[in-house]
Amino acid sequence: MWEKVKTHISSSEGVFFVFVKWVLIGGIIGLIVGLVGISFHWLLEKATEFRMDHPGIQWLLPIGGLAIIGSYHILGMQNDRGTNFILVAVRQNKAVSLKTAPLIFFSTIVTHLFGGSAGREGAALQLGGSLASFFGRIIKLNEKDERIITMCGMAAGFSALFGTPITAVIFSMEVISVGIMHYSAIVPGTIAAFVAAALAQRMGFLPTAYALYGVPDVLSYRVAISVAVLGILCALVSMLFCITMNKVFQFYSLHIKNQYVRIFVGGAVLIGLTFLLGCNDYNGAGMHIIQKAIQGEAKPEAFLLKIILTAITLGAGFKGGEIVPTFFVGATLGCVFGPILGLSPSFAAGLGMTAVFCGVTNCPIASFVLCIELFGAKGIIYYALCCGISYMLSGYYGLYSEQKIMYSKVKPEFIDRSVE
Repeated sequence: MWEKVKTHISSSEGVFFVFVKWVLIGGIIGLIVGLVGISFHWLLEKATEFRMDHPGIQWLLPIGGLAIIGSYHILGMQNDRGTNFILVAVRQNKAVSLKTAPLIFFSTIVTHLFGGSAGREGAALQLGGSLASFFGRIIKLNEKDERIITMCGMAAGFSALFGTPITAVIFSMEVISVGIMHYSAIVPGTIAAFVAAALAQRMGFLPTAYALYGVPDVLSYRVAISVAVLGILCALVSMLFCITMNKVFQFYSLHIKNQYVRIFVGGAVLIGLTFLLGCNDYNGAGMHIIQKAIQGEAKPEAFLLKIILTAITLGAGFKGGEIVPTFFVGATLGCVFGPILGLSPSFAAGLGMTAVFCGVTNCPIASFVLCIELFGAKGIIYYALCCGISYMLSGYYGLYSEQKIMYSKVKPEFIDRSVE
């Protein structure tokens, strides 16, 4: 009996030591990545403001592209795989080069400054993962702990930029291998995300949140059917987004092998399309268009054009993220089709925004939590239904080719396959 008590005490002391270690590490990562992420956020906003005030700067996009490729070549990172390598780093314990952080920092700002159609959260995942991985090597963490600290960095980076700390933690654990979550990262990840988000708020960057109108007050079978149909549409658009991204990248790689020529041509094509469209709605992340969609205003073709321009931008070699463009696509899709289905355009924009995100990332739990952080808990059963349907029917497509789907979407069966 006494031996069992001593074993329990010894085990408890070990767990407490690990707890203290990760509280400290999580706090440090949240501080470091948070400060860098806040600077990144501020510069992105300034770059966006400057571009919108001086739209003529977009004519320099091809030149900006050459600067991006040149910087990666100078630092020997011409074969950088972006967010995909962060996923591999966690799953296989690959070291993430510290060079990734300044490169993605610089290149994403250049992309936004000159009008490339890209987001920012994907860049934040790379930024946070790179810094955290480097810190883990400095303090000589073992192989398993290095995986945890990389996820902490991902969570802190996402949280600092978007202000949704719980989503950031869940997403960093869920996106690596769908169906298997490393719960060992939940405490340090939560602390890192909290510290980063709190710093951002102290610096005046309020968390992203939207006030939707037309959210049903009571449960309704008619509304549930309409939401389900919208979920099916979101699944189809999710697949279209992923297929388009993949096909455009393959086209570039096959027909324009020189990276400098590729990004210059891609920038020129993007400028031409912007000129033909006669507006700048699809340049940059498009957060203002998302806001308009939430308010009930969106062009019918907006979701499709954003997919095309984002694929042209990122496929050519410009840097940024894919997550905000998916929000753009989902919000405008929902706003347009919601009224046809008998839903409020604002409510449908919120549904579409999170359901398309779910479809392209294969992260239903993170998407469900994202709904609560962005819109509140009212109508949450409808968000869960829409996201769940989008996840199930979007097949095994995904934005990140290195993402693993560990279990089937339609049966309790281990499949361990990469996304298409």
